[in-house]
Amino acid sequence: MSDPSTKGISRRRLISGSAAGLTLAAVSPAQSTTITGIPRWMLFDHNNPIIDETPGLQFFTPDEAIEIDAIVSQLIPSDEYSCNGKEAGCTIFIDRQLAGSYGDASRNYRQGPFQAGTAAQGDQSPLVPRERYRLGIASLNQYCLAKYQKKFSGLNNETRNEVLTALENNAIQLANIDSKMFFDQVLTNTMEGFFADPIYGGNKDMVSWKMIGFPGARYDYRDFLTKTDQKLDLVPISIKGSEAWTAKG
Repeated sequence: MSDPSTKGISRRRLISGSAAGLTLAAVSPAQSTTITGIPRWMLFDHNNPIIDETPGLQFFTPDEAIEIDAIVSQLIPSDEYSCNGKEAGCTIFIDRQLAGSYGDASRNYRQGPFQAGTAAQGDQSPLVPRERYRLGIASLNQYCLAKYQKKFSGLNNETRNEVLTALENNAIQLANIDSKMFFDQVLTNTMEGFFADPIYGGNKDMVSWKMIGFPGARYDYRDFLTKTDQKLDLVPISIKGSEAWTAKG
């Protein structure tokens, strides 16, 4: 019987062994570097997100931005823990997203057929996010003007909540778009803008990260592995850098 140790090695072992050999061959003693401690690395140092930080609106008209300001501030009102959605930059975040490939869904599959799907299939609408906002804002103001003689932004807080609740429950018939679809679109993007990295326009001064104690875009946590049962109060770090902050309590 042949010795099992002489049998061919597996494909996985061959690949991993070859990779290790190539790595060792590529590093000569003259080029080697001794690393002590924890290596430091700048997050996204060679692969920065593509962000257009040009000031001003890129998709919304000024009038549309006023209405979105009112909606996001109603969805995320200010309290003792954070500022409201407008102050946190949610409108700016949404505006930037709509101005890019997310807005026209150019990176999505866009061929039909388009038809109502089941709940398990999810959204089947042919409307891209830009169209949903443009149609939704206009249709919402049309509804509010007809019922209250004011645009949504001109309503008091109680009435705004009533309108948004009706949109969420699909209890309002908007002229050119499904009311729940519009509500879900704005709610999702508002939450994204509130919690996303500030580099994308929202979460101003990392307000939401400070509120929940999220340390942000850190490379690793090896420095803290042994600090168990301790309140670390880590300074939040954005892709753009850190901001000095002392946690409350």
